[in-house]
Amino acid sequence: MFKNLFKSVFKELFEDFMKKRTSQLLLSFLALFSMSAHAHFPLMSCWFEADKVICEAGYSDGSTAVDYDVDMFDYDDNLIAKSITDRRSIAELKRPDTDFYLVFDAGHESPVEVDVVEISEK
Repeated sequence: MFKNLFKSVFKELFEDFMKKRTSQLLLSFLALFSMSAHAHFPLMSCWFEADKVICEAGYSDGSTAVDYDVDMFDYDDNLIAKSITDRRSIAELKRPDTDFYLVFDAGHESPVEVDVVEISEK
């Protein structure tokens, strides 16, 4: 009788331990692999609208980039205009008469550069 009781209690304790251990291992693996899922990088899409250059900045995970600088440089790397993204992640700049490129630097990743030859009318 004691033997069966001991066996039953031991079995319950062992199974409970294994369930907890398996859960801990599973959670550890999920935490480890979810770190890479949180990695995101900056993106920017630009187009012409009349005499303006419109750019929408954001991140690869779909999040917005509010209150970030979008800088416009000529090909001699002179800053010719600057704008800040609004609450929609949109920056508007006046279209210059010279060739240019735009930079969105989120600060923690590589900056995004968009050259004038990559921009088209919307």
